[in-house]
Amino acid sequence: MIMKNILFVCHGNICRSPMAEFILKALVKAKGLESRYHIESAAVSTEEIGNPIYPPARRCLSQHGVAFDPEKRARQVIRADYERFDLLICMDASNLRWIRRIIPEDPEGKIRLMMSFTGSSRDVADPWYTGDFEQTFQDVLQACEAMLG
Repeated sequence: MIMKNILFVCHGNICRSPMAEFILKALVKAKGLESRYHIESAAVSTEEIGNPIYPPARRCLSQHGVAFDPEKRARQVIRADYERFDLLICMDASNLRWIRRIIPEDPEGKIRLMMSFTGSSRDVADPWYTGDFEQTFQDVLQACEAMLG
């Protein structure tokens, strides 16, 4: 049984990427596939390192019945993550530019945009700026469902 290691990436690792981490974990658990996936999330910036999931993101996950680890703390992507993970999934084009500073080469094509799994090139809306955590949840859910096929 091959395990798939997935790292979701956003700017601060307090909104979109932890939402994606726990949404995909919930979907994987519902399908009984937990033994086949290792899922984490990280930031491209250092701004929020050590901080917990942003309270409105936590509330949105809870409202949808998605369990999350309240001890989850933001961490930054490191170069070694490229070897550890099969996919490094960025929430937007800005995250993609930032990750290329940390991991300049992508010979295996592991670095992808989240919405690319839905056939779209658009960004996952950043609720830090929009305040619309529900839209972010729906974008992430759609992409995670598409990833799992």
